Amino acid sequence: MTGGSIGSGTAPASNSPPKPMSRSERFDAIDVLRGLALFGVLAMNIVTIFRVSFYAPFLPNAEPAGPLDRVVAAVLTVAVDWKALALFSLLFGVGLVIQFERLAGDARRMILLVRRLVVLLAIGLVHLCLIWNGDILVEYALAGFVVLPFLGGARWLMAGAALLLLGLYVTTPVLPPIVPLPEAAGMAGLAADAMRAYGTGGFFDVLAFRIREVPAIFSAHVMVFPRTVALFLVGALAWRSGVLRRASANRRLLFVVATFGIPLGGGLSLAAAGQGLFDWPSLGRAHFPVEQLGAVVLALGYAAAVIAAVNLAGGRRMLGWAAPLGRMALTNYLAQSVICGWIFYGYGLGQFGRLGVAATLTIGIFVYVAQVVFSAWWLRRYRFGPVEWLWRSCMYGVPQPMRATVNLAIMRATIAD
Repeated sequence: MTGGSIGSGTAPASNSPPKPMSRSERFDAIDVLRGLALFGVLAMNIVTIFRVSFYAPFLPNAEPAGPLDRVVAAVLTVAVDWKALALFSLLFGVGLVIQFERLAGDARRMILLVRRLVVLLAIGLVHLCLIWNGDILVEYALAGFVVLPFLGGARWLMAGAALLLLGLYVTTPVLPPIVPLPEAAGMAGLAADAMRAYGTGGFFDVLAFRIREVPAIFSAHVMVFPRTVALFLVGALAWRSGVLRRASANRRLLFVVATFGIPLGGGLSLAAAGQGLFDWPSLGRAHFPVEQLGAVVLALGYAAAVIAAVNLAGGRRMLGWAAPLGRMALTNYLAQSVICGWIFYGYGLGQFGRLGVAATLTIGIFVYVAQVVFSAWWLRRYRFGPVEWLWRSCMYGVPQPMRATVNLAIMRATIAD
């Protein structure tokens, strides 16, 4: 691995065509963090919407039956649920502002960035309609359009917008829903329909029911959209502040953020989750704000800890395996949906609604480990993951060279070390 910085970060010369970031320019700590966050996303997706109906958590007696399942679900709820998506949102904001800076001086900068988001939107729509309706890419593309005008503006404006949107988000429970959820009897009926469609149906049966579920899932996306935009802005601010750009020089600050963020965020998450896990007094209307604040603070603590650790030699050796996974996170995210669909839906192994939380998480761990191995193998031979190559080629309007090239001087120096 290279050091924990992103090289010069300068924009390409105006007389040179824009091109994707080279391997030597990449910020390895961000790739590691993205690769680790991908496990959290897989863990939550596979034990919730892939394993059981979207409506299952709203039904009576929705808690896992066995003690091991209850423990695993509790750990995921406190340590992973919402936090992995928060990390992904932060990292998307970081990636967007890095692209914005690299294209400075290029007359087509905004055109290229808009094209980048349009391509992501198209990929997300295909994923949403044909593979899995829990897709997050459509929301990220739309949030990117909202954030794009802020990237060249004042930092105080970005910070103010982020705080305003987070405030709006935590008040959403008191606002009327965009698409109200059905009553308990209606949700029970939809959960039973999901069991038939997803558990035993063929591809087109699953497709039809997936489209039927879109309005309820759309309502959830609308609710979380302000938080997504806010976290994009926070990620962009973190990069523009120089804390991430010069992570080695800011290790002490990062460790301070981790030292306070992880216990505080974990405590808030535990307080919110404890109402369902333990016999604790109810937080009442404060439950949702406490839960979401805990998720954001814990995600920031995780991010600071990983980035600080990767900027130490021991941390690079310990966590470097996650970097290839993070470099092709889009390919891996989509592959997870394809694999999980095959495992759980009727056109594959038909395990929908049949497995407990612990067994399902075990499957997820095997999938993740396989992706770690595959990502390392692939990136020894190619510059990008397959979907990343498509995304970049469409953005720049030119097919990008795919085959990895070896710098012999670097290889000899590595061998000599």
